[in-house]
Amino acid sequence: MSTPHVLLIEDEPAQREVLAYNLEAEGYRVSRGEDGEQGLLLVDEEAPDLIVLDWMLPSVSGIEVCRQLKMRPETRAIPIIMLSARSEEVDKVRGLETGADDYVVKPYAVAELMARVRTQLRRVRPSTVGQVLEYEDIRLDSETHRVTRAETELKLGPTEFRLLSTFMEKPGRVWSREQLLDRVWGRDIYVDTRTVDVHIGRLRKILTAHGDDPVRTVRGAGYALG
Repeated sequence: MSTPHVLLIEDEPAQREVLAYNLEAEGYRVSRGEDGEQGLLLVDEEAPDLIVLDWMLPSVSGIEVCRQLKMRPETRAIPIIMLSARSEEVDKVRGLETGADDYVVKPYAVAELMARVRTQLRRVRPSTVGQVLEYEDIRLDSETHRVTRAETELKLGPTEFRLLSTFMEKPGRVWSREQLLDRVWGRDIYVDTRTVDVHIGRLRKILTAHGDDPVRTVRGAGYALG
């Protein structure tokens, strides 16, 4: 299973390192941004699974970063947890109305923030938090690494398992080969895009032994489940 990627945008160095340390201790891959402008650039480089965003940032404020990301179709679905020393109800409402998915007032307990991170990731990356995913007659248990179709257990290799879990997290979404490489193999490993086709072929062979082919090829775009 690929590690969830969290982008932390916080200008205060000590606070940033404490948060990064705790996020990495939870098993997440963490990118760090020191201001709003850098944060936006990092999102463009590699869209994270979740963003922890400070309101008060130099160059571009957190509220403006949130507004821009939520306006763009390709980044709109990324959950944003906004951190702010502003505890007034009107500020919280403003943050949420701008598109933040959660709002945490400073000072906060790190354990509470980690719980909120897990909650948001459970929504967008359910397979990374041990949930069971189901699509039609296919059932994937990410904790026990078992996959069944029509109640028959399927023997998947680790790469095919990660591919299937990626598809099952977002049925209908079209994934390009490059996106699948990032999600399934990781950005630090060089793999040719044709390798994706090979593993998709293996996954299809296993799935179609027990039913119709649920994986759809989208010409010029990639693959989707359903």
